[in-house]
Amino acid sequence: MRKVRLAISLMTPLACAPAFAQSSVTLYGIVDTGVEYLTHATPSGGSVARMPVIGGGDLPSRWGLKGSEDLGGGLKAIFTLENGFSLSNGALQQAGRLFGRQAYVGLKNGWGQLTFGRQYSMQTWAMTDANIVGPAGIGSLGSLDSALLADRFDNAVAYMGTFYGFTVGATYSFGRDTSTAGNCGGQVAGDFVACRGLSAMIKYDASNWGVATSFEELRGGQGSAPDTVVPGAPGVAFTNSGDTDRRYQVNGHLTVGLVRLGMGWIHRLLHGDVRSVKTDVEYLGASVLYGAWQFDAQLSHIGNAADDADGTLGMVRANYFLSKRTSVYGVAGYMKNHGKGAIYSVSAGTAVPAAPFGGSNQMGFEVGIRQMF
Repeated sequence: MRKVRLAISLMTPLACAPAFAQSSVTLYGIVDTGVEYLTHATPSGGSVARMPVIGGGDLPSRWGLKGSEDLGGGLKAIFTLENGFSLSNGALQQAGRLFGRQAYVGLKNGWGQLTFGRQYSMQTWAMTDANIVGPAGIGSLGSLDSALLADRFDNAVAYMGTFYGFTVGATYSFGRDTSTAGNCGGQVAGDFVACRGLSAMIKYDASNWGVATSFEELRGGQGSAPDTVVPGAPGVAFTNSGDTDRRYQVNGHLTVGLVRLGMGWIHRLLHGDVRSVKTDVEYLGASVLYGAWQFDAQLSHIGNAADDADGTLGMVRANYFLSKRTSVYGVAGYMKNHGKGAIYSVSAGTAVPAAPFGGSNQMGFEVGIRQMF
C-alpha cells in the first residue's frame, strides 16, 4: 500500500502540470574580421592599416537567440535577442548595448507578425534584396549616409505581413534612440511627437524579380544628438520636436541565371534647428555565383549641394567558400569626393571614419575570413 501511495504522490504533480506547447530556441551568429588598408585616411593625407572596429570585417559580427512557441490555432509567440560586437577587441557595439542589433518579442500567425522592442526600421527591410553590398565594411551605402548601414528604432512597435507576393510593414517608435542618458529618449510632457520615429514599406517579390518602396520620418527632441549628414563631419542640430528627417526610397532587383542585379534611389529631406539639407543617393550593383566563388560589385553616388559634398563610391568583392558556413574574401573600394565639404570615407566600418581632407579621393582594400553558425 505504501508503494502505491508513493507512486500516486509522485505522479500527481505530473498530472497537474500544464501541457507545454511545442517550442524551439536557436543560437546563431557571424564571426567576421579582416585587415584593411586606406589611403588619404587623415586630413593631412596619411594612410592607415588596421583591423576595423565596428563591422570587424566584411559583415558585422554578431550572435543571437531566436525562438518560437506554438500557441495553437496557427498562433505563435516569437522573440529575438541579437548582440553586436567587435571581433578586434571584444567590445559591445550599438553604443554598448547588450542586445543592440535586435531585442523584441511578439506574436505571429497567417496575418503577419506584431512585435515590440528594439527593431529594424522598414527602410532597412525594404532594401535587403536590392542592396547587393549590404552592410559591408568597405564600399557600403553607410559610407555615404550612416543611417543606411543599419537603421533601427528603440521602443518600437512593428507589424509585417506577406500576402500573394506583397509584403507590407510599418514601425512606430515612442523614443527612437535611447543609447545614452537623455539622448532623445521619448515623449516629454505636453509634446507627443518628440523623438518619435515611424517607417512604412510595401514590397513585391516574384520568383526572379522584385520592387520595393519605403518612407521613414525621424523627429527631433530635447537632448537629441546632432543628425549626421556627411559621416565624420559635424551634424545638424536636431533638438526640437518640429525638426524632421525624412527618407523616401524606391528600388528593385532582378535575377537572371546566376546573376543578381539591384538598384535603388533614396531621397532625404532634413529640416533641423537652424538649417535644412537635401541629399539623393543612387546605387547599382551586381552579384554572380560561380562554383565556390561569389563576386559582387556596386556603384553608388550621393548628391549634397547644401554642403558642397558629392561623392561617388565603387567597390568589388570576392568571396571563396571553404564550406557552406566559412569563407575568405577580398574587397577593394574607391571613393571619389567632389567639393570642399566632401570627406566621405570608403570605409564605414569604424566609429570615427578615416575621413580624407575635403575633396580628396580615397582607396581601400580589405582581406578577411568569416564563419557563420
